[in-house]
Amino acid sequence: MSYPDFYEQAPVVRTRDPFAEMLGAAQDGMLEYHYADAVRLAGHSCPTVAGAFLMGRAALATLFPDEPAERGAIAIHMPAPESEGTTGVTAQVLTLLTGAASDNGFHGIQGRFRRKGLLSFAERREGEAISFKRLDTGAGVTVSLDVSSVPSDPAQGARMAAILYGNADDAQRAAFANAWQDRVRLLLLEFADDPRVIRVTPVQ
Repeated sequence: MSYPDFYEQAPVVRTRDPFAEMLGAAQDGMLEYHYADAVRLAGHSCPTVAGAFLMGRAALATLFPDEPAERGAIAIHMPAPESEGTTGVTAQVLTLLTGAASDNGFHGIQGRFRRKGLLSFAERREGEAISFKRLDTGAGVTVSLDVSSVPSDPAQGARMAAILYGNADDAQRAAFANAWQDRVRLLLLEFADDPRVIRVTPVQ
């Protein structure tokens, strides 16, 4: 498989999963997630997928400032119904990073390693911020994404329309794809720690 080079330059999310350690899936339970993992999960690369990856990274870094985040020990509440907009895509990426799953998740063993029910969705739109909570300490944080300050090519709208209506030539399709991934690159490499883009608020 061949991906844009910047995927490997993007931030890496490091976690420790006690369940993976117990089963021998990873030495010491240490798991690293790269942006390419999120792309493989979603099947595409876009600001939503990249933004979800960065929001999860920011939440885990805040909740576990001095150690790798414990995967499977975080509850997540999405501020919108699962079927609304990009909520489902974002939630899938967060499940990848944290293990938190909805009703289809692993039910645990002897009360341990439960993932089922750690991911919940609002019945109606509650706002934009996603809530993360440590199960052991109760510490919480909300994280939201605003990509309006990440530059985009103004010609993208016309290129997309040409592609969707079957009128684009090879040059237009290539230009669209390159500009699309360039915006993702900017988000991951230049705006990953920008508080205007990734807004983190500790919950008291």
